[in-house]
Amino acid sequence: MREMTHNICVSRTRTGLGRYETARLVRRAVETALKEEGITVPCRVDVTLTDPETIHTINLEHRGVDRPTDVLSFPLNELEPGAFDQEKCERDMDTGEIFLGDMVISIQQCEAQGLEYGHGYRREVSYLAVHSTLHLLGYDHVDEGEDKRLMREREEIIMERLGAVR
Repeated sequence: MREMTHNICVSRTRTGLGRYETARLVRRAVETALKEEGITVPCRVDVTLTDPETIHTINLEHRGVDRPTDVLSFPLNELEPGAFDQEKCERDMDTGEIFLGDMVISIQQCEAQGLEYGHGYRREVSYLAVHSTLHLLGYDHVDEGEDKRLMREREEIIMERLGAVR
């Protein structure tokens, strides 16, 4: 049986942004999150690696939050956490891929947080890609309630599968 492949497009807002292995780490994290969530149809996720200034602008324009952040997620579908329904999703008519949405990751924030939390850049960039993928699949953490607990639980399981535990 052929292994599921997803189309994870990684771009940079400027040349030289991120380490050489960043795109590979992001693709692996997104693939693992989709696999762990039981996604059995080909999906597309667009990832932009950027700097603090650009993510600040995007955060202000789209969320009204006037500060930089580490990651932003822009889901294209309204999905229920843990209950992926491909019939509710936008699909590419030529390829059949399901469009899940976009994520934007601040590379400098990954570097800073990896140092601050003591687990390094590789784990941090992987974690942010997993976190954002779960947002694209309907998970959220707006308050300290059940939704946040469920999302954190899923993140830890996926990070364990990646071999990137704390």
